[in-house]
Amino acid sequence: MARTQAEDYGEKRAAIVAEAARLFAARGFDGASLADLAAACGMSKSLIYHYYPSKEAVLFAVMDGHMEALLDAIEIAPAGGPAPPLRRFARALLGLYAGAADRQKVLLYELARLPAAERRQIIAKERKLIAYVEDILARAAPRTETAELRARAMLFFGMLNWTHTWLKPGRGLSRDEVADLAARTVLAATP
Repeated sequence: MARTQAEDYGEKRAAIVAEAARLFAARGFDGASLADLAAACGMSKSLIYHYYPSKEAVLFAVMDGHMEALLDAIEIAPAGGPAPPLRRFARALLGLYAGAADRQKVLLYELARLPAAERRQIIAKERKLIAYVEDILARAAPRTETAELRARAMLFFGMLNWTHTWLKPGRGLSRDEVADLAARTVLAATP
């Protein structure tokens, strides 16, 4: 007879992922053990294995959940004129980054720690985000070469992805103002 899952199975998995994001962001993937994660979660190491088969599986869950949230930002910025969707998308991304600094840091620094198959899945999701921005930029400047569109998209993400290191609420520009500035900067350079 198959073992039934506890009613709070999903909640416990989410709690493990949240704590793993905090630990991996603070110590790095290699610097945080499953024993550390279990202690931080207030559970045994064997219980962690009940929810995730490996430390790499936990890392994948951190990144995959974050990427799914970022992909949801595309829905927040529907098609229309070129500037408004990019601005809305930038604001949506920064809004998501605000509550997920640990997950963002793990995504940026620990991707190479994933097994190859899982790394390809995360990269495929990242490419969807990049393609979305390239499409917005292509509509703003239809004669722009593909290589330049890619460079502009990567510059856009470069401006936003690292805000977890310097953007402090209540000091300087707001998240929305930074998002608007990033969108205007990338769009202003269109030929």
